[in-house]
Amino acid sequence: MSDNYADIINLPHHVSKRHRQMPLEERAAQFAPFAALEGHAAAVRSTAQRVRLHVEEREKAENIYQL
Repeated sequence: MSDNYADIINLPHHVSKRHRQMPLEERAAQFAPFAALEGHAAAVRSTAQRVRLHVEEREKAENIYQL
């Protein structure tokens, strides 16, 4: 199992000729904690409410045509 990376373990670190190296502050910011789904629950509730209203309106319309 320890031989999995034997062919690449001693290779030099790649340095791009096109792109500058990212500063450590910017790299650290990528991993800073954040609320990935902030507002998601509110959006789901809002959508569910709109769907319920739509269903109720449709049921009322269908009841009118059945009379």
